[in-house]
Amino acid sequence: MREVPKQTVMAIKSYQNQAQLLVKNYLFADPFIPYTSILGGILACKVAYDLTQLISNFYSKTYPGLTKIQRVEWNNRGISTVHAIFISALSLYLVFWSNLFSDELAGLLVFRSSPLSTFGLGVSVGYFVSDLAMILWLYPSLGGIEYVIHHSLSGIAVAYSMFTGEAQLYTYMVLISEVTTPEINIRWYLDTAGMKRSTAYLINGIVIFLAWLVS
Repeated sequence: MREVPKQTVMAIKSYQNQAQLLVKNYLFADPFIPYTSILGGILACKVAYDLTQLISNFYSKTYPGLTKIQRVEWNNRGISTVHAIFISALSLYLVFWSNLFSDELAGLLVFRSSPLSTFGLGVSVGYFVSDLAMILWLYPSLGGIEYVIHHSLSGIAVAYSMFTGEAQLYTYMVLISEVTTPEINIRWYLDTAGMKRSTAYLINGIVIFLAWLVS
């Protein structure tokens, strides 16, 4: 087996170091976190859409028989489910387990933020931008004016908190309600698959009720 030339190894390490410096000094530097996180959120939406389509083609018997717009909504709900899991988990961590909003720290809660909390909100803004773009592009197939208003106001509110660093605690407290989104999407999947009278559909309804009650 041929050895890799020393010059090649040194060149690879040099590129790795440059990439690490780029990420540290620019992509994850405080002034750039909002922009990189939004772009990351948009990219994550694209990946989630494609993965939902790929997995559904192989493992779902219902998916191949859907109309084109139904498949688009199916994949779109895959995006919202991934976003909901990410943002609700991060919200629960920041609000209840991290020390960012702890009473032990000095300063007003309303002005507290961190690179992680700002990054999380940026990913959420990227999701709202992506989903709103799909809704407008296929309007009104994925939702009417109420969806446009909801996503616009939500995106603006989250973006304001992200860029200013203000009221992030309260923003994350509201985003905890995203814990109900996966169950709502599962309900749509069950309905689309013709399982509205199944036990799974009944259990799903109970879980939605309890999730809303708790959140």
